[in-house]
Amino acid sequence: MDGLAQIFKIFSDKNRLRIIALLSNKKMCVCELAFVLGVTQPSISRHLKKMKKAGIIGDEQDGLWTNYFLNCNDDLRTKTILKQVKNWLSDDSTAQSDLEKLALADRATICCK
Repeated sequence: MDGLAQIFKIFSDKNRLRIIALLSNKKMCVCELAFVLGVTQPSISRHLKKMKKAGIIGDEQDGLWTNYFLNCNDDLRTKTILKQVKNWLSDDSTAQSDLEKLALADRATICCK
């Protein structure tokens, strides 16, 4: 039951929901997520750490960057909840606004400041 409670805690934060919506579209680094959400990189890193611990996201190294992605693992509970959350977020105005801002994010520019 602790694992399930941890998963629901992840989904109880607006910024983590926004991160899920963004990562459902593509792999992203901390600086891209910070740019789109308008929050600091340390704040994003703390959210990502919690999400990774819960098994919702994974990461991979890509040169200088660490890319984060939704973890579509074999845990049926996480997979089912994540699918429904992504469905609910598909027509959310904040999530749509974030996707529009993501189109303006140039990793090479925003990550090298």
